[in-house]
Amino acid sequence: EREFVKQKKKEFQIEEFVSENLNVGHSGTKMQRTPLGEKIIVSASRPGLVVGREGQNIKKLTSSLKRRFKLNPQIEINEVENINLDANIVAEKIASSLERFTKFKGVGHKVMQEVMNAGARGIEIIISGKVPSARAKSWRFYQGYLKKDIAIEGVRKAYKIAKLKSGIIGIQVRIPPEIKLPDEI
Repeated sequence: EREFVKQKKKEFQIEEFVSENLNVGHSGTKMQRTPLGEKIIVSASRPGLVVGREGQNIKKLTSSLKRRFKLNPQIEINEVENINLDANIVAEKIASSLERFTKFKGVGHKVMQEVMNAGARGIEIIISGKVPSARAKSWRFYQGYLKKDIAIEGVRKAYKIAKLKSGIIGIQVRIPPEIKLPDEI
């Protein structure tokens, strides 16, 4: 039992490390144990930027994983099919546009419309912090379905932060899964 907890803790630390190093369109990281070592599968919106020129970023990441976690990693990169249906990439897009001082309401509505046009059943975006003024406030943008019971189980969630002059802004994105709802059957 302790070994299992220790192993999961190590996997979480590796995922955090990979997401910190690959901040360009990083969606998620999965680990698989193989007889030769560990296979790390990275999902990204733009795999070319993750790999880098002549695989430079991957070599750097592999060597740092060997040093820090004493692994023998084989890194595999998958492309995300639809970037507008991935909650992590959508949250990252909102954070980067807020850091470029664009108007937060415009960003929220624009991204929400892009996600709905991509074929999502619904979306909820919560931007909280000192966005328009010196006082902290939460702004909620939502559209479409966010059913309770099913949405809680399979909903794709992402939490990101944007660092502005006024302070840190929290961004939450929820996109429900593509499944048949009970009221449609």
